[in-house]
Amino acid sequence: MGTVAPDAPRAPQEGAGSGNRTPLRERRREQRGWYFYDWANSVFSTSVLTVFLGPYLTSVTEAAADADGYVHPLGIPVRAGSFFPYAVSASVLLSVLVMPLAAAFADRTGRKKPLLGAAAYLGAGATTGMYFLDGDRYLLGGVLLVVANVSYAVSIVLYHAFLPQIAPPEERDAVSSRGWAFGYGSGALVLVANLGLFLGHEALGVAESTAVRICLSSAGVWWAVFTVVPLLRLRERPPARPTAGSGRTGPGQGFRQLAGTFRQLRRYPLTLLFLLAYLLYNDGIQTVITQASVYGSEALGLDQTTLIGAILLVQVLAVAGALLLGRLAARYGAKRTILGSLVAWTATVGAGYFLPREDPLWFYALAVGIGLVLGGSQALSRSLFSHLVPAGKEAEYFALYEISDRGTSWLGPLVFGLAYQLSGDYRNAILSLVVFFALGFVLLLRVPVQRAAAAVGNVAPDRI
Repeated sequence: MGTVAPDAPRAPQEGAGSGNRTPLRERRREQRGWYFYDWANSVFSTSVLTVFLGPYLTSVTEAAADADGYVHPLGIPVRAGSFFPYAVSASVLLSVLVMPLAAAFADRTGRKKPLLGAAAYLGAGATTGMYFLDGDRYLLGGVLLVVANVSYAVSIVLYHAFLPQIAPPEERDAVSSRGWAFGYGSGALVLVANLGLFLGHEALGVAESTAVRICLSSAGVWWAVFTVVPLLRLRERPPARPTAGSGRTGPGQGFRQLAGTFRQLRRYPLTLLFLLAYLLYNDGIQTVITQASVYGSEALGLDQTTLIGAILLVQVLAVAGALLLGRLAARYGAKRTILGSLVAWTATVGAGYFLPREDPLWFYALAVGIGLVLGGSQALSRSLFSHLVPAGKEAEYFALYEISDRGTSWLGPLVFGLAYQLSGDYRNAILSLVVFFALGFVLLLRVPVQRAAAAVGNVAPDRI
């Protein structure tokens, strides 16, 4: 395991992720610009996908449904309540196809920034267009959701791929953590403003549906405005490994390059082992995020106000948690800190099993535990993975990293759903998620990070 590939190791190149060759002042300026893309796009994830779009698009679809409760997109009968999750699933599947191709093009041409800008503004435009989602325009909502979510996914891959280029190895944990903190701070700030508009719409003389459409479209405007900052500050690098086909831009060349990346990944089993570990524990994280509200309402009997308050609390504390775990990583190393966060995740999810019904205080305590480990565990996973990526392949490998999130996010909800179906108890369902953190812990523990970094030709910091 960990055999060094024929084209590694080698000295870092300016265009190959060696942020340490850039002068300090210029590097800091570029890093601050990079943080602002998290600040720009996180509002889409928080306000649009997590809070407002699902219930609102479902109500629009129900308005368009026939007497039996069905709509018929492309002539296919679909229950109104299933349209939103189907649209999300379609966007995820399309993302899995598009992300690697966009990443291969970015690595081959060295044009990450124009692609980032194109994806960001396409997604922001689709999100802004959600203002026109009213009446029975459910098909418009589905199309805008798919376009926005696919664009978001592509832009995130390209955004991640800049991390090895703007930060030397010893800075990446801190830089990644600050980026996540920016994102959660932005999400909390705009969500508070949106909830103020939504809850106070009557006093403002605005219809509820109009308030929701303003909240949705404002996320797109926010995304578009703040994307300007990274586009101005990030520098383009030439491709680290020009090839004979580097001048070709057709999809056939993209598929060939992608196939080559998959073949290459087999030569890096330790990187593959980390991806498997991340696949498992991140699937647990994503399932907790998506099912916590269901657990709170169905198992604990909590009202919507309590659940929204808990979402806000998680957002705010995730800022502090990302920064705190970043500091711990500087002292103990990213791998140890992630392992510690997985222990905390296991304890937090296990404690959720014992929460009393109709007691918001204990649910808020659970939200505190989630918030403190949420941002940090994700931020440090990103920075740790950046050490395991071959130079010049940043976007392609981060596309695989994102696929392990988006392409397999069915596994946690499936286990959660099966546990509830077999037991009839949401407490058993939430407890079943412990297995994801436990298995992820065991696999991550088996990854020798220094050797994994050396295998792809990188030099990892002493403490990692």
